[in-house]
Amino acid sequence: MTSLQPQSLTDGGHPSRIPNGSISEPTLDTWQDAPHNRWALAHVAEFVPTAPIAHLPAETKARPVARLDALAAVPDLVERLDQSYTDGLVVLRDGKLIAEYYPEGVDPDGVHLLMSVSKSICGLTVGTLVDEGLIDPSRRVDNYVPDLAGSAYGDATVQQVLDMTVDVDYDEDYRNPASEVQAQDRIAGWRPRLPNDPPNTYSFLAALRGGGRHGVKFLYCSAGTDVLAWIVENVTGLRYHEAVSRRLWSKLGCESDALITVDASGFGFANGGISCSARDLARVGRLMLDDGLIDGRRVVSPEWVRRTIEGGDPDTASGTVFQRVHPGGTYSNQWWITHSPRDDYYAAGIHGQFIWVDPSTRTVVAKFSSWPEPVTERWNRVHAQLFREICDVGS
Repeated sequence: MTSLQPQSLTDGGHPSRIPNGSISEPTLDTWQDAPHNRWALAHVAEFVPTAPIAHLPAETKARPVARLDALAAVPDLVERLDQSYTDGLVVLRDGKLIAEYYPEGVDPDGVHLLMSVSKSICGLTVGTLVDEGLIDPSRRVDNYVPDLAGSAYGDATVQQVLDMTVDVDYDEDYRNPASEVQAQDRIAGWRPRLPNDPPNTYSFLAALRGGGRHGVKFLYCSAGTDVLAWIVENVTGLRYHEAVSRRLWSKLGCESDALITVDASGFGFANGGISCSARDLARVGRLMLDDGLIDGRRVVSPEWVRRTIEGGDPDTASGTVFQRVHPGGTYSNQWWITHSPRDDYYAAGIHGQFIWVDPSTRTVVAKFSSWPEPVTERWNRVHAQLFREICDVGS
């Protein structure tokens, strides 16, 4: 997290962050003083750089790596993993760990940035709220976030945001300094700020504009996930990271804490800012494979999982690179649905982060990578082939 200068900690922030009863807003000079400390001592991680404290002692946490013996029939597997810049691989079958791979020097219990796999975690978090009737996917976004009225997202439905069919002026070119996606990175603290950047993600989202023809065309746009996270905050009354913890992460039986980067207002970077271990990431895939159940605990409804993997209208994604790799594929509830004969589906992030779920073989593959390029059609083809070979071994 980027340290704030000695100014108001709530400048441009979400209204709920302003401490009740304070004469003035807290600053880095005053946050330890009454009355500011009543709020600040419970929110230190929002304005002071922090590090995680593992919920298990190190000597208890460490355990042997499962190795790749179960996947010995996959041709040249180690070489292919190395050539695809693998930072970690975990394979589950029927919920059991059967194989792992980490290159030399990588801690199997360490965390790794998920990039846009974070979007699929947001989709599941929204699903838990839909299950309880707290979010209606058919309602307009501005019903849940009035501050987005008049923006590109205000008159779109929540479902259109989930499926990325919102008509929004947004350039997702990761290499273009003038793109909106780089602007989001700057606001999130991932790149140096420019003088005219909005103060926080809330302001950035409210300023986005579009043509208003929603539901017609698939447009991959990272901002939409942050809109969903804002909805989650307003519906639950929690910060986004707290909602993910309570509604999803704490119920998965994870071995470690996850992390999320936050902007100057404390807003979690929902579209790409989560980090976790590969073993814990595989549990997210296991949750999907088992229709929202894990270790006997119901986390999200089977109806939500079913609607997700059924996918949306393939015509909206016609002509995309995704459909060149997965003909007829769709994007649904923040997951990629291949519509292949195997019915496999996945979560993906730039530079090679994946959860791959293959119902036909009851297999989940989680992979961390550090590709030199953000994303290419070739890398997507290489990984689809690799994952399917892994899933077929011993099934």
